Amino acid sequence: MPRQTRIDIPGLPQHVIARGNNRQACFFTDVDRATYLHYLLVAARSHECAVHAYVLMGNHVHLLVTGSRQGSVGRLMQSIGRRYVRALNNVLGRTGTLFEGRYRASPVESQAYFLACMRYIEQNPVRAGMVDDPAGYRWSSHRFNIGMEPSSLLVAHPEYLQLGIDPVTRAAAYRALFERPLPVAEIDMIREHANKGRVLGKPEFQASLETQLDRCVKVRPAGRPARQAEMYSDPVFEEMYSDPV
Repeated sequence: MPRQTRIDIPGLPQHVIARGNNRQACFFTDVDRATYLHYLLVAARSHECAVHAYVLMGNHVHLLVTGSRQGSVGRLMQSIGRRYVRALNNVLGRTGTLFEGRYRASPVESQAYFLACMRYIEQNPVRAGMVDDPAGYRWSSHRFNIGMEPSSLLVAHPEYLQLGIDPVTRAAAYRALFERPLPVAEIDMIREHANKGRVLGKPEFQASLETQLDRCVKVRPAGRPARQAEMYSDPVFEEMYSDPV
């Protein structure tokens, strides 16, 4: 069965995950990480994408990015993968792929989940036990978003801008969001939607998109499809396939 095309809506942020092939490392030194961010900046400008948040872990990357046109995010990821992998292979004297062949992407309803997704991304090093505070991890967007350092890569999203009337107020309000960790249920929901490529949003938002796109955009509940469930409950089926007493 062919894989479904990604849900790609211009102007709607996407939570993107790119993992190392077979979960192997994709960054070995700080130079590698700086190189990746350079190519991310080049690709974002070239393909008209706004990067709002990121974190570079040892064997995977999280991005929160908005594409201005259909396919912008896909072209951005293709460009980074091609340039970064070539550069790293040249340094290490290796050949072949580095990342999994297909990145994962989950569109995010801005008003409902955008800031939660930013927190999820920037708290990755804390959940991994690498630091106690996300500000202690250099290779994420957190230090910019709390006003610690500038960035030529990141573009503030309207949901972030609404946190305050000026940069200082916004940074303080954003920093305050990290005083408590995200609820486990919210972490699981963000992770599940990203892994399955579904739209992270409220039910009414998902329903509206399903009508617009004529396809399923939400995570389906586990278990048998309804028609199969009806068949299995049929008395004839039960008589034919029930275990002998």
